[in-house]
Amino acid sequence: MELRQLKYFLKANELLNFTEAARALNISQSTLSQQIKQLENELNVPLFNRIGKRITVTEAGSLFSEYALQSINKADEGLLLLQDLKNLNTGKITIGVIYSMRILFAKTLIQFANRYPNVKIQVVFGTTKDLLEKLNLHQFDFILTFNEEPKDAQLKYQTLLKSNMVLVTAKKSSLAQKNNISLNEVAELPLALPFSGYSTIQFIEESFSQKKLTPNICMEINDIPTLFEIVKTGHWHTILSDTSVNDPDVVAIPIDGKNMRRTIMIISLREAYEKNAVKKFYEMLIKI
Repeated sequence: MELRQLKYFLKANELLNFTEAARALNISQSTLSQQIKQLENELNVPLFNRIGKRITVTEAGSLFSEYALQSINKADEGLLLLQDLKNLNTGKITIGVIYSMRILFAKTLIQFANRYPNVKIQVVFGTTKDLLEKLNLHQFDFILTFNEEPKDAQLKYQTLLKSNMVLVTAKKSSLAQKNNISLNEVAELPLALPFSGYSTIQFIEESFSQKKLTPNICMEINDIPTLFEIVKTGHWHTILSDTSVNDPDVVAIPIDGKNMRRTIMIISLREAYEKNAVKKFYEMLIKI
């Protein structure tokens, strides 16, 4: 059963004349008759009584016309909805974001929401491990996370920006005036770091291990704002990417070393359909 056949049937039902219906549809009468006959054969019931050149609708045809009209209307509504999606007048996108990107991401989020107010946006913050797992379960349209070495063939990777690893210390700290700091110096400081499972802590541990250093980790906390509150006391320091630092009471000191830069990527499922809203969000992100 095709929508075209339903449209032909409804027009014939409206005019009760195959010739006039065919003219209104801009098709030949034979095409109209054949299509309606095919529809009747598929339904296994006559929709019209054919009396010479006159036609009348059967009881089955009268009952069926209501549902045929609903089908046509629903299809038309679907086309309008798809057009709205294309024009970003409706729709929804779901994005996973690492905590370190929350500041830069918020700027793009506000810009996008102001420009496309009818698109619903759902944002979930989490660790790289959690976000990747949920992406593979199709729970996100894309995620923003650290990823230095793309390796999953099922995923599509787009480099967004490079981020420096920094020592975050209180503005009142004696270290605050330093322009840079070595990993050896950092290892001697009392540190409050992101909780185990975060991509940042794994990166930090590997960096110390490569230099055979044992850092003085006093706390592990799974909340960045709380880390800042701890750091602002002046008793502890933390290590984060520079993209996550915007508190006026702390200072970010670049850590020496060519390996102290990380890559933040947009990651999505390679074979998944890419919504128009997602493409527009990409464009805004890349401009940050």
